[in-house]
Amino acid sequence: METTENLILRKPEENDFERFFEINKDPQTNLYNPSGPMSSAKAENTFKRMLEHWDQYNFGGWTIIAKESKSIIGFGGLSYKMYGEEEKLNLGYRFAVEAWGKGYATEFTKKAIDLGFTGIGKDEIFGIVRPDNIASVKVLEKAGMTHIGKFNDVPGQPESLVYRIQK
Repeated sequence: METTENLILRKPEENDFERFFEINKDPQTNLYNPSGPMSSAKAENTFKRMLEHWDQYNFGGWTIIAKESKSIIGFGGLSYKMYGEEEKLNLGYRFAVEAWGKGYATEFTKKAIDLGFTGIGKDEIFGIVRPDNIASVKVLEKAGMTHIGKFNDVPGQPESLVYRIQK
């Protein structure tokens, strides 16, 4: 378990799935997601892969809990992701709508980067963001990440922006 000023980050547990699905099926949390809200099957598969990543690497996506309310407000973390043909350490997150606008995403992102560098000894961390997702662009930039290029990961859509931070 890890903590920040306002957040508790812990390894996901099976009984977190309902909340994971609730957050990921919400159209509001998927405004910039070209594939839209998650179906139950997609959420089950994604959650299972998140747990398997922990089993394989001993790190991954966390369950994010607000200290004040003790409620699960999101999921996110560091995991290996294919960027085309290349596997990179990717930072990703999704917060419930009620957690927006409170600085949690920036606080979480800074902690995840710190853990990536100090906890698991990585030299660089990447992030992908849709170009119209201005809030997430600002989060990555506030956390010290730099826009380094574009990635054509969604056919027929504008290219995603690729961000990176190096130790």
